[in-house]
Amino acid sequence: MQLEDVMKLSCEDRYDFFLSLVGEEREIWILINEEKQFLKIHSEEEGFEYLPVWPSSEFAEDYCEQANDGLSPKSIGLPEFFKKWVPGLQGDNLEVGVFPGADATVWIMEPAELKEDLQDELNAGW
Repeated sequence: MQLEDVMKLSCEDRYDFFLSLVGEEREIWILINEEKQFLKIHSEEEGFEYLPVWPSSEFAEDYCEQANDGLSPKSIGLPEFFKKWVPGLQGDNLEVGVFPGADATVWIMEPAELKEDLQDELNAGW
């Protein structure tokens, strides 16, 4: 699928695409700034913060180009995400925003729930 086609998918379909691609590639992509701090987004309406994640560098880079604020993509392997990031995000009360779209929609969920869905995806591949 082309980048433009994927970005036109509904939020739920992008989530399914995310699970499938991450299941194959075994990595998640985040954005970091020049100080190596990861991007987190504050939702004014809902009153929470989340870590946006993407299924590949291509989609993360596309978001960087739209945002134009000195961010760059960084890969996190799934073992590190499961062992280090999920507990850290939970400790910081951060949600995960899976695959933000050009239409500003994003699938928000608990880090442990994403870990569970990714593990299910990995197990389905065996």
